[in-house]
Amino acid sequence: MAKKRGTAYVCNECGSDYSKWQGQCSDCGAWNSLSELRIPGGSGRTSAGKGGYAGARSEVRLLKDIDLAKMPRIGSGMAELDRVLGGGLVPGSAVLLGGNPGAGKSTLLLQILCHLAQHLPALYITGEESLEQVAMRAQRLGLPMDKLQLFSETDVEAMVATAEQLKPGVLVIDSIQVCHLADVQSAPGSVSQVRECAALLTRFAKQTGTILVLVGHVTKDGTLAGPKVLEHMIDCSLMLEAGGDNRFRTLRGQKNRFGAVNELGIFAMGEQGLKEVKNPSAIFLSRTAEVNSGSLVMVVWEGTRPLLVELQALVDDCQGGHPRRVAVGADQNRLAMLLAVLHRHGGLQVGDQDVFINVVGGVKVFETGADLATLLAIVSSFRDRPLPRDMVVFGEVGLSGEIRPVPGGQERLKEAAKHGFRRAIVPRANMPKKAPAGMEVIGVEKLTAALAAIENQYT
Repeated sequence: MAKKRGTAYVCNECGSDYSKWQGQCSDCGAWNSLSELRIPGGSGRTSAGKGGYAGARSEVRLLKDIDLAKMPRIGSGMAELDRVLGGGLVPGSAVLLGGNPGAGKSTLLLQILCHLAQHLPALYITGEESLEQVAMRAQRLGLPMDKLQLFSETDVEAMVATAEQLKPGVLVIDSIQVCHLADVQSAPGSVSQVRECAALLTRFAKQTGTILVLVGHVTKDGTLAGPKVLEHMIDCSLMLEAGGDNRFRTLRGQKNRFGAVNELGIFAMGEQGLKEVKNPSAIFLSRTAEVNSGSLVMVVWEGTRPLLVELQALVDDCQGGHPRRVAVGADQNRLAMLLAVLHRHGGLQVGDQDVFINVVGGVKVFETGADLATLLAIVSSFRDRPLPRDMVVFGEVGLSGEIRPVPGGQERLKEAAKHGFRRAIVPRANMPKKAPAGMEVIGVEKLTAALAAIENQYT
């Protein structure tokens, strides 16, 4: 006899499961994060039901006998996307692409698939749009439409059956939140449906060598919707974000089993869809001709490459009695910590001032290498004395006022010199044996030394 259905309660944050509901997850401490998950019973059938995909049984092999040449990377046709993926798409991998509504997820995937379909079987399954809507977008973007196969479906069993028949090399599901399985008694988008649908699709991709791309929605706070276990199932988790001016999109790798994490790709949205930005530093350095106080260029490290970004600081008298600390594109808690270090070890009191920090271009910078640039920009604004336009700064600031080294110091200096910068303030441990031609590099060990160095640099 078949077993009866069981019920478990799964935490949306960490994926822990419990036999009964409780207000707080005991593992991660999140409140009201448990959702009901119905466990189908049966006599050995998969959760996919009558259309389920079991796949072939794998064999045990020695690690040294596995031939990696049989799994070459496939270029997507966009160098920025390939950079974030670690070199291209890997057969049998599962990629999760998330982003806010209107960020361009469907547009990006449609562009990629239309070009991949010219030399590789590709299937685009849409559950949120009709086939006519997808065709209208492809026609508007001027994409080749003769090879890409489209399918409108939300039933995962039908998706897998169609994919088994067509045998695509690349399979896109847009989106995982609208998929459902008949054996799971809950609404599409719930924890149970997302978990079971993603598990079945991922298993199909692994056992057939199909490249699987899942589109995911995000919540109000910008995190991927659905159970946290979804991010553990897939191989790559990418987040497509739109800047404040809606012109540029940043694609960041949050998880990657085949490459570096926190890799960043820059795209520009235009009439013909998303276009690659070959030199992102030039875009984020589009500064005004007038020299202003509180403006400074820093060199941050994103994945495997340096990136030049302008940082702006504004220090103003507090009007309401409670000084504000606002950081746009940076960590607000770290800003408060740096202001305390500036007071204790730099001798500069801004406790009665409003402090605003903005990273130009809509880029989010959470690297510790931006610490020194943040403090020097604040000092420049507080004293209302502009810093040179041809100066770059990077370095981590410790709680005792020491300037700590950051990775990729030599590459950061080369990138700055390539864009015409002639002065740099860096940690002493990052001082190069030979500075780039035409560049003056100042190494500092303490915050006081950095403040003394900019005294001679004010314009």
